Amino acid sequence: MPFSLATWNINSVRLRMPIVERFLRTYQPDVLCLQEIKVPDELFPTEAFHAIGYEHVTFHGQKGYHGVATVARHKIDLEEKRNFCEMGDTRHMSTRIEIAGKSILLHNFYVPAGGDEPDPAKNPKFRHKLDFVQEMHCMEALAGENTASILVGDLNIAPLENDVWSHKQMLKVVSHTPVETQGLEAMRQACGWEDLMRHHIPADQKLYTWWSYRSANWQVADKGRRLDHVWGSANLKPLLTDIEVVRDARGWDRPSDHVPVIARFALDV
Repeated sequence: MPFSLATWNINSVRLRMPIVERFLRTYQPDVLCLQEIKVPDELFPTEAFHAIGYEHVTFHGQKGYHGVATVARHKIDLEEKRNFCEMGDTRHMSTRIEIAGKSILLHNFYVPAGGDEPDPAKNPKFRHKLDFVQEMHCMEALAGENTASILVGDLNIAPLENDVWSHKQMLKVVSHTPVETQGLEAMRQACGWEDLMRHHIPADQKLYTWWSYRSANWQVADKGRRLDHVWGSANLKPLLTDIEVVRDARGWDRPSDHVPVIARFALDV
């Protein structure tokens, strides 16, 4: 079986555990990275994941806000929980997994949303977001003969023109402003990451992973954004066989406003 990895901003893992279980039973990824779990470590629903075959569970949470978790059907080892911008927020965790003779370092990120005003002088949340992305320059895509790196998560930035429903109308909206998109792309390129989602889905095609709760009929309006990302070191790009955005999940019972993204690789597990 090919190795598969999914990323999903779940917007409260305990509240949405029924659809997490539905997703895992249906798609059976080897690894699932969750963001915005909104739960302190002592209350994380570890046993619920164990019950459906995901015996390896790591998390970095806090009460009511933020938080990331990585669950897997194979052994994973915790590498780091980095405190970005010295804010004390639980927005990053890295783990390591051994697959098909490769040691893969996996970064799970939840980048700050940045508030509504795209002016760092007026909006401390936006300043925090820009500083966070700048600090991400420490996250290089390390790779070697038997090593590789993957970076996934809700990066809260839609970098390309077709990552939003209207490039022109979104240029002054937080998540698609030039200072954000250029900053994220500069970091990605400087650190050697490949945008794996756009490897199989050309940049001239619309691609979304998030639709606002404010839209009563999100399917018809289809005013989405690609806020969730899958990046990899260059040596994984030839091994990528498929990217699947599970759009239907946006219509499940009590959904997140984000949907899962699955990446599959020609690595036997």
